[in-house]
Formats: sequence, structure tokens, C-alpha cells
Amino acid sequence: MGLIDHEELPGIVTLPLRRLVNWSRKSSLWYLLFGIACCAIEMMATGASRYDFDRFGMIFRASPRQSDLMIVPGTINEKIADRVKVLYDQMAEPRWVLAMGGCAINGGPYHGEYNIVDGVDRVVPVDVYVPGCPPRPEALLHGVLKLQEKIAREGIPQKSAARA
Repeated sequence: MGLIDHEELPGIVTLPLRRLVNWSRKSSLWYLLFGIACCAIEMMATGASRYDFDRFGMIFRASPRQSDLMIVPGTINEKIADRVKVLYDQMAEPRWVLAMGGCAINGGPYHGEYNIVDGVDRVVPVDVYVPGCPPRPEALLHGVLKLQEKIAREGIPQKSAARA
């Protein structure tokens, strides 16, 4: 539909502003570069040439103030939990968190140990979980695609099924 008299005009595309904003957000995720454990190697492999995060508009940033995605790759112990929370708080809104690997999701093989946080969701809110020990780069890419789907739906009312 065009802007004038509800007609289609060549070369003019109209859409709700919310959809345009969500499309730009999902297509330009800048992730915070930090690695905690072995999952960080898989995260680096995903950013390298074979899997290439760049084709999704994702580039790494070393500063939390320039990042909007925190990928938590690995075990969170009590000492680093405070630092993860500080990094999360320094990120600008909107911000998303992806928990990568069994250790970040629930403590992994260290679950229940005295100094291990049983899941990063006890420190910061998590949007997407990527299971595995360590998860393959394909799994991380799948998690990022799920996050992009979630970002595309933000703030847009979903049509509910008709009640019978």
C-alpha cells in the first residue's frame, strides 16, 4: 500500500516503524567479546571465516558500551558473576543475553560446587540458551537466528488464535 489514496506507488515501500526498527536491530547485533572457558573457542570459530558472524551483521566489540548482545561462553563462578553483572549493566538498552554451553546454562559438570553459579540466569536475564559442551558453531548460529526472530517480534502484537 502506498501513502496516497491507498494505492501502490512504484519505488515506495510502507511498513510500520516498529518493524523497521526491529529489522535494523536484528540485522546489526554487536556482541561483547569476552570468553570465560572452552566455549569461547567455539565462539571465536563462529566469528572466523568458515562460519562468519559478519554475514548476519554481527561484529564483536571490546567495550560493553558499544555492545547490545552478551554471549556468555562458559562457567560462571562466584568471583566472575559480579563482573558479568557489571558488564551487563554497562550495556546500552536494548540488550540481549545468549547463554552458551552447559556450564553457562546450569553449571555443567561443576553443577552444585561451592563456588559455581548454577546458571548465568541467576546473574543476568537470558534470552536464548544454546546447549552443548561445548556447542558447535552451527548451534551458536542457530541460537543467534532464534534471537533475531525474537528481536523481530518485539513490541509487535501477536495475532491470537480464534477461540472456539
